[in-house]
Amino acid sequence: MIHTVKDWMSSPVIVIDPDSSIFFALTLMRRRDIRSLVVPLDAPSNQFGIVTTTDIRDKIIAFDRNPAEITVRQIMTAPVITARQEWSLKECSQAMQQHRINHLPVVDENNNLVGMISTTDLFMAAEEIGWEEGFAD
Repeated sequence: MIHTVKDWMSSPVIVIDPDSSIFFALTLMRRRDIRSLVVPLDAPSNQFGIVTTTDIRDKIIAFDRNPAEITVRQIMTAPVITARQEWSLKECSQAMQQHRINHLPVVDENNNLVGMISTTDLFMAAEEIGWEEGFAD
């Protein structure tokens, strides 16, 4: 049985307003023990941005910028590619590799945000279900 993104994604997704401060984003990530936040953008088109701990490390901490004075909008990546909940874990892994990313918001057939999947989720799947069961064609 091939496992899908839907089987391993996190849900519900934690979102943040693009005009929130990075300080608030840091607090939210730490308290929820997560490494990324989805940023809803244009409601009609259902596009999303993302801010990750790597963004904060590379764009805030490394440059000694004050996280209370910088907004999520200023450092987020947008728009982001999304995963489909029906993708296999292999398809998801290949998309992450191709785009050099570690987190993918997951959308349904109507492009509504339904989850988040990360490389950590893929590692957990590989450990729990094994390669043959979850990833191989």
